[in-house]
Amino acid sequence: MTTDRELARWRLHSQMLAAPVADAEEVVRTLLGVQAENPSQSAWAVATRTAAPRQDDLAGAIASGRILRTHVLRPTWHYVHADDAKWLLELTAPRVLPVIDQQVATLGERMTPLIDLVTSTLAEHPDRTRGDLAEVLAARGGGPELTGFQLMLLMAHLEMHAIACSGVPRDGEHTYALFADRVPDQRRLDRDEALEELALRYLTSHGPATDRDLAYWATLTLTDARRARELAAAGGRLESFEHDGRTFWHAPRDIPSSAEPAGHLLQMLDEMYRGYQDSRWLIDAEELAERGREAAIGMALVDGQLLASMKRKLTAKAVTFEIRPHRILRTAELTAIRDAAARYAEYLGREPRIDVVEG
Repeated sequence: MTTDRELARWRLHSQMLAAPVADAEEVVRTLLGVQAENPSQSAWAVATRTAAPRQDDLAGAIASGRILRTHVLRPTWHYVHADDAKWLLELTAPRVLPVIDQQVATLGERMTPLIDLVTSTLAEHPDRTRGDLAEVLAARGGGPELTGFQLMLLMAHLEMHAIACSGVPRDGEHTYALFADRVPDQRRLDRDEALEELALRYLTSHGPATDRDLAYWATLTLTDARRARELAAAGGRLESFEHDGRTFWHAPRDIPSSAEPAGHLLQMLDEMYRGYQDSRWLIDAEELAERGREAAIGMALVDGQLLASMKRKLTAKAVTFEIRPHRILRTAELTAIRDAAARYAEYLGREPRIDVVEG
């Protein structure tokens, strides 16, 4: 009989946490989308899935345009490969845009001239930061100055319409450019092809997972998610099993019996957590963590199980990981967490320090 622990461990392998790959580009292409709301911490979400984590890996892929950081899949930023951006937007934007546009509607009749001004500015001067665009709109936009939140929503609107996307970062800061300039070769799929591609790649890279997980992750209706999975499962490309009253789908493979490395320090937005909704809590078979309102801090996993919260603090020379266990940690579990901290610190170029806060 399959257990929650076994399924969570399986996901470590599917998601490349226990089977790291060559580089950031392969990680993003395989996962199809990686939530990237917090740039510095989401960069680690990508790097930790590579065999030799380096800060310049993802940064270089974004600068070259092979990977975009843009609004897609859900009303927030994701890393997505340039080859997948257009068809993913065409498939998922219709259900996401109303969420964004309901909030940006306060711009009223100013919307069209503001969009024209942003697009003309990016055509002449690409790779503009949000601050750059705010200055242009304040000088030439007419009307009251936009708040930072309004400008973010305006840019999200343009991203969801494949008009704008991430540009070349400037000193590590996110910039914007025209989508057509950054993605000149735009792969297009018809709706059924896109549904099939989406389900196959999600259930391969995130599986085992349910139809409801897929629907949440890609902002699909449950009907569309089921159709997508049916298309993807044709020809034996996916297999399924029943567990805890739900049907789980996955790429054909044996159930992994172990996972190395065993320990992982991740942000709460990592795909091991955010990549699911229906079956998210497979990572907490002991039911240690509080349900309900989500914390903004990170998590410590051992063998796919959420054993502690994690908060990092950076100084010039060191990174301190504050670990708050949800129960008393065994020696092997604490060792796995220390190993994870050492990997994370090496990536950051700092000395690792662990502060275990009991109670």
